[in-house]
Amino acid sequence: MGQKQKLELTWIGKENRPRLEPRVLLEDPEKSCHAAERIGENDIFDNRLIFGDNLLALKALEQEFAGKVKCVFIDPPYNTGSAFSHYDDGLEHSIWLSLMRDRLELIRRLLADDGSLWITIDDNEVHYLKVLCDEVLGRSNFVASLAWHKRVSPANDAKFFSGDFDHILVFARNKEVWRPNRLARNESQLGNYRNPDGDARGAWNSSAYTCAKTADERPNLYYPIKNPFSGQEVWPSRTRVWAYDRSSHERNVQQGLLYWGKDGTARMPRIKKFETETRPVVPRSIWEYEEAGHNQESKLENEKLFPGVSFSTPKPERLLKRVLEVASVPGDLVLDSFAGSGTTGAVAQKMGRRWIMVELGEHCHTHIIPRLQKVIDGKDSGGITEALKWKGGGGFRYYRLAPSLLERDRFGMVIISKQYNATMLAEAMCKLMGFRYEPSDSVYWQHGKSTETDFIFVTTQTLSVE
Repeated sequence: MGQKQKLELTWIGKENRPRLEPRVLLEDPEKSCHAAERIGENDIFDNRLIFGDNLLALKALEQEFAGKVKCVFIDPPYNTGSAFSHYDDGLEHSIWLSLMRDRLELIRRLLADDGSLWITIDDNEVHYLKVLCDEVLGRSNFVASLAWHKRVSPANDAKFFSGDFDHILVFARNKEVWRPNRLARNESQLGNYRNPDGDARGAWNSSAYTCAKTADERPNLYYPIKNPFSGQEVWPSRTRVWAYDRSSHERNVQQGLLYWGKDGTARMPRIKKFETETRPVVPRSIWEYEEAGHNQESKLENEKLFPGVSFSTPKPERLLKRVLEVASVPGDLVLDSFAGSGTTGAVAQKMGRRWIMVELGEHCHTHIIPRLQKVIDGKDSGGITEALKWKGGGGFRYYRLAPSLLERDRFGMVIISKQYNATMLAEAMCKLMGFRYEPSDSVYWQHGKSTETDFIFVTTQTLSVE
C-alpha cells in the first residue's frame, strides 16, 4: 500500500502571500465615545473600534493580543456574486479564498488556547471554507456546522430552493481544552415541567426508567420491581433493562421519585426530574429563529436605529447573544474583524464582554459609531436591550491605521513617511523590532522594552559613540 497523501485545498495564487507591516494604531479622541458617568460596577471603557483594512488591523493587533481573544465572530462576504452597497461580495473564487486564508491565519494567532472562532456563511462557499479552516486551524479542532434558521417565510421567488438557513462554522483554537457554555432552558422547555401529583418539591418532568442495554449486557439491571399501587411485580424488557441497579432503585423509591401515572396503572414507571435540579442544556446544532432571531428582525432593528437608511446584511442581536452565551463569559475579549453594522460590539457591550471591531467601509462612521453611541448612552431600546435590562454605560476608543512607515520621495528613494512624528516613529519601531511600546517617564531614551534589561531607544539624530 502506498503512503497516504495529505489532502489540501488548492487555488490559483495560493502561494502568493502579502508582506504585512505591523502598523501603529492612532486614536482619534473626537470619534471615541464614553458614558458621561459610570452606570454599573462592571462598565467597560477600553473597547476598540478600528477603521481600516482588516488584514492590516489584525496584524497591528497581533503583538498586544496574541493568545488573548476568547471568541472571534466574523460575518465575511459570502461571495455570492451579488452587488452589495457596502461590500464587493462577488470576488473571484480564488481571490476570496486567499482573502480568507490570510485573515484566518492571523485570527488563529490571536485566539486564546480556550478560544473559539464562529463564521457565518451560506451554501455558496461553506464547503470550501470548511476545508480552508481545516488547513489553518487543524481539522481536529473543528467543532460543528450549525444551521441558523434565518427566514420566517420561504422565498417563493427562488429558482431552485428557498435559502432558509445560514451555516455557522465553529472551530476551537484547541478542542482539547475548549468547551461550550450550556444554555438556560427556554420557555418552551420549562413548559414541560408540571406538578400533576402536587409534589411539595415543585414542578417536574419525567424520563424513561429504562435504558438501551440488554439483559445479557447488563444482568444487574434486569430484575423485578413492585408497583406500589397494584402490588404486582414488573419486569423490564430483556432488550431494554432498567436504567438503575437495585440499590439506586431503592434510593429512588425512598425519595419518591417514581411516577406510575395519575392513577397508578402505568405499565412502566418514569423517574421525576425536578425543575429546580435541572442543569442548563447543551447547545443544539439547529438554531431556530424563535431564539436566535431572523433576517427580517435584524432589518427592523437597523431601521429603528437609522430610519430610512438601509443596510443589506445585518445580523440580529439575538444571534450574537446566543454566540456569546455559548462562547464567552462577562469580561472575556470578543473580536469581529468584519464589523458590518456593528452588531457584535453592540451586543458585547450589553453583555459585559470586552470587544474589538474592525471595519473598512464608510459605514464605520455612518452606522457603527452612531449605533454604539446610542448603546452607551442607554438610548438604544431595540435588540436585546429589554431582555438584558440594559441601561447604558462603558465606552470605546476609535483608532485608525497609521500609513506605512516608508514612502518614496520625488527621486524614488525610500524614506520614512513625512506623516510620522517622533512619537509615531518610536512606537512603529518598537512594534517592528518586537518591543512593547512603553516610554519611560524618567529615562528619556527608553521607548520600549522586551525584558527587564532589554530596552530600545529610537531617534532621528546621528548617534555618537557615547
